Amino acid sequence: MTPDENFEQLHLELPPPTHPRGLYKTLVVQGSTCYLAGHGPLKPDNSYMRGKVGLDLSLEEGKEAAHQTALAIIATIKSKLGSLNKIKSVIKITGLVNCVPDFRNHPTVMDGCSELFAKIWGDENGLGVRSTVGISSVPFNVAVEIEAVFELYD
Repeated sequence: MTPDENFEQLHLELPPPTHPRGLYKTLVVQGSTCYLAGHGPLKPDNSYMRGKVGLDLSLEEGKEAAHQTALAIIATIKSKLGSLNKIKSVIKITGLVNCVPDFRNHPTVMDGCSELFAKIWGDENGLGVRSTVGISSVPFNVAVEIEAVFELYD
């Protein structure tokens, strides 16, 4: 099945495409590489999942925020490129987890994004390299911010 078909079978609701909240683009294509700016956990009602993991949000809620952020990334891809089928593979995702200083489960939070990408593009093409860090402040107090790099089909 194609990535678009895989996504359709999940019966997930996309949020509206993200719009810049500053002077930048949400998606840039250079050759066969697609770069996405940092996205937050935007919900279909146009609100964000906000708060610090380990204080306002549980580990599972943090993971759900990363899943929702992946949906926001997908919404941008579909809006700008027209189809998930144009993506050949995930190259890299970078996750910033808004969390308390002693939080240690950043990778589990980011699995919320990686698991969804693997369901759409498969384990071989949906899992790229990944970096995850905890930070004390993010724009608008969103729970997670994720940026991504994808390889496009020629």
